[in-house]
Amino acid sequence: MTLQRTVVVPGMLAEYGAFAELLRSLSDDELTVPSRCEGWTAADVAGHVVGQLSDVANLRLQGLGTPEATQREVMERRGRTAAELAGELEAALAIVGDLAAGFDDDVWDAPGPQGDGTTLGFGVEALWFDTFLHADDIRAAVGRATVSGPGLAPSVSHITQVLTEQGWGPATVRLDGLDEFSVSGGGGITIDGDPMTFVLVASGRSDPGVLGLDETVNIFR
Repeated sequence: MTLQRTVVVPGMLAEYGAFAELLRSLSDDELTVPSRCEGWTAADVAGHVVGQLSDVANLRLQGLGTPEATQREVMERRGRTAAELAGELEAALAIVGDLAAGFDDDVWDAPGPQGDGTTLGFGVEALWFDTFLHADDIRAAVGRATVSGPGLAPSVSHITQVLTEQGWGPATVRLDGLDEFSVSGGGGITIDGDPMTFVLVASGRSDPGVLGLDETVNIFR
């Protein structure tokens, strides 16, 4: 189950706002630095995040999140400056903010327009997770410190839901400073420790052995 609408919607919008600020802080040289996303520079990571929100704002939802759509988002924005990327993101964010203002709990819990059977809430929470994680990808690429904050809880929530859908577990996830999450009904092994470490491990960005896990915990495997 996703976090509450009243938490996710404003949190997701704020995360995109912070991402735009991150983009505006990047130099031309920093945009060209390779990231931990294979084959992508920091600019490519930004292009995906910006393109994904632009696709949502324009209701271009067919195949959203697939490798093909993701690569299109990147290629369409190759060569743009940080200011241009931030400007497009902010324009799309204004549209998405207006759309999100019309969500109520019934709409939140109903199947979303993504067309894969998941709820609208799941899709919005996934956007928050994706933006939070990719912001850290950019910071890691250019040598800046991780910024955790409110994006941790929706990221762990999203990961545990995806792991459940993938048949991983069962597991109980008890991470520092967060509520407890369950994978595949809970019970089973207990995962504790630093939440950002868990996010990086479960997204294939860090060694799963640090949490006593193996590579099957990577939701992108």
